[in-house]
Amino acid sequence: MRTRIAAWAICALLSATTGTRADAPQVTIDNFAFTPAEITVSPGTTVTWLNRDDIPHTVTDAADPREFKSAPLDTGDSFSHLFATPRTYRYFCSLHAHMQGTIVVR
Repeated sequence: MRTRIAAWAICALLSATTGTRADAPQVTIDNFAFTPAEITVSPGTTVTWLNRDDIPHTVTDAADPREFKSAPLDTGDSFSHLFATPRTYRYFCSLHAHMQGTIVVR
């Protein structure tokens, strides 16, 4: 009994610290668009993008130098980035430059 409780507690702690919370911000990639196109988060928030489109897309920081850039994401793939510094982050798909989005950290 004691072992079972300890294992459950460890699993719960790991889940809480790896950013797998259901309320974590998520951007969906579908129909050649980022949805929502703009979100506002607090510093220290991890945002996850999930590709639901039937072709690959990327998530690429528009700043120079770039703080983040995903590999091409196939259908069902995801990419996450921790936003630590307050500012406005503009991003785009490097394969389809008309796809753009914004993360506001404040």
